[in-house]
Amino acid sequence: MNLDISPAWISLKTATVTTVITFFLGIATARWMLGYRGKNKGLIDAILTSPLVLPPTVTGFLLLLLLGRNSPLGNLLSSMGITLIFTWPATVIAATVVSFPLMYRTSLAAFNQIDTSLLACARTLGASEWKVFWRILLPLAKPGIIAGTLLAFARSLGEFGATLMLAGSIPGKTETIPIAIFFASEGGNMKEAFAWVLVILAISLGVITGVNFWSESQIKKRRAQKTEKQIVDVRFVPKVETTPFTLNSRNKSQSLFVDIQKQLPGFMLDVAFNANNKPLGLLGGSGAGKSLILRCIAGLETPTQGRIVLNGRVLFDAEQKINLPSRDRHVGYLFQNYALFPHMTVAENIAFGLPKGLSSNEIQQQVAAHLLAVQLSGYGKRYPGELSGGQQQRVALARALASQPDALLLDEAFSALDTHLRHQIETLVIATLENYQGVTLLVTHNLEEAYRICQNLLVVDDGIILSHGVKHDIFEYSTSVRVAQLTGCKNFSQAVIIDDHKIEAVEWGCSLDILEPIPEYFSHVGIRAHQITFTENGNEPNTFPCWIAATSETQHRMTLYLKLYQPARNAFDYDLQAEVFKEKWHQIKNNYFPWQVCLHPFRLLLLEDTHRNQMLTRTFKTHQKFSL
Repeated sequence: MNLDISPAWISLKTATVTTVITFFLGIATARWMLGYRGKNKGLIDAILTSPLVLPPTVTGFLLLLLLGRNSPLGNLLSSMGITLIFTWPATVIAATVVSFPLMYRTSLAAFNQIDTSLLACARTLGASEWKVFWRILLPLAKPGIIAGTLLAFARSLGEFGATLMLAGSIPGKTETIPIAIFFASEGGNMKEAFAWVLVILAISLGVITGVNFWSESQIKKRRAQKTEKQIVDVRFVPKVETTPFTLNSRNKSQSLFVDIQKQLPGFMLDVAFNANNKPLGLLGGSGAGKSLILRCIAGLETPTQGRIVLNGRVLFDAEQKINLPSRDRHVGYLFQNYALFPHMTVAENIAFGLPKGLSSNEIQQQVAAHLLAVQLSGYGKRYPGELSGGQQQRVALARALASQPDALLLDEAFSALDTHLRHQIETLVIATLENYQGVTLLVTHNLEEAYRICQNLLVVDDGIILSHGVKHDIFEYSTSVRVAQLTGCKNFSQAVIIDDHKIEAVEWGCSLDILEPIPEYFSHVGIRAHQITFTENGNEPNTFPCWIAATSETQHRMTLYLKLYQPARNAFDYDLQAEVFKEKWHQIKNNYFPWQVCLHPFRLLLLEDTHRNQMLTRTFKTHQKFSL
């Protein structure tokens, strides 16, 4: 049997050219659709993927209508001396149209699976969109892109219906293997058809096997490299030959001004404050808007209205239509999940944030200096997946500081760590911030964490600032029920005024002497659990008999649930919570009841109604600037 091999050559040539075209066109389209937020996104996506669901003959017929001699486009091409239909380029066009959706959809799915915090982090480190695409998006999506390329090649190699409609079956010109199989079997030449089936199977299986072999070799190579790097890193500590390490030298005077509003589905974020080089903590419950404030400062979110100024540079101004991209804001962002680039080594992660224009030797020296600063010398060749949570957090901190940012934003930076690691990283951060001259903002819901790291606090709730100032004043002199709750107070009672020096705690059933002036909108009295004391002198002010309803034990403290004036009926029948160290508990636990509990007048919190306080804040403080 004399077998004409031209269909094999035409098919391979068509599939190769088609795969190259769909590779670039599919990836570019997927990247564009990833960031597209227009109203017609669903319709555009449906059009792009329609060749997947349309019968190939329908796709070919539509292409024939578009490119045929009687179509406007066909007439235009004819006037230019170009004929597409029933030519080899028509086979490429038909194969490209039917295989493009596979490349596009697979690439888009691979892009969508990438953690968006990695892309956001790259932008805050000064990366352009091209660098984000080339260094982060494309490498992380590589497995999906390879799969899409294979699918596109296989689909274009097996394309039949659209090719037959648009290019016909011209031997030696447009007759591909699928067309040759069809006409051979239709003419009763089953041996020839079977031979072509074997050829196309061999080509397809050969490509897939080759790619699988390459993938497995890459995995084995990476594992071998990791093992070698672990051995080398343990033994090798880089010698740092640089000037003394500094964390910020861009500006001597640091200041951040924020006055922004952003409409959200549940509430309106409306905050205004100033910050300097003293760490500022944003304290509040989940969903209060704390992280959103940081994201607006970093340029990851866009406020509806307002202004953000860092060291005299306007980062955002709604009226003047200024909105600098993240890469130009000089803001370091430490994400809750670290956002380390998994395909880069520790050294490459840190180098990603270094300023442009450094030589290779300078980059190595800078990376070594940053690793030394976070006590990770010798770990530069490891990958994030080989590090513990605490080590990953330190690398993330070093990377955030590598670009010498004017502001450092820590978003729940320690929430994913266990108690031991949290203490270690906190200690490192506190020591680091002592040398950092930029603005530092820390978002947290942990009271002790905020108190240890930050000198000043903003208490945020429901999108507004309820309180601001020095941490000691906020904890000791809370002004509203909600601020007291968010700063850890557990004892509240509605209260009524008896006279200028005495109030009635309605829910505790007692009268209390007070020393502080009564606020204008006074509604509640509170006292912190650790400030409740026990005494043997029942004649002291605000001293009442009490019984224990229940106890709760922690490592160092005991929480005592107290009932005033009479024994408790059950564990839930209590008025106050008191906290004492275990040494004190061992001293008093065997005393006969009733005990004498003292609510010292100096420790009482005279509080305003939370709802009214929030309304007043929204009404009168929307544009007030809080100086810290």
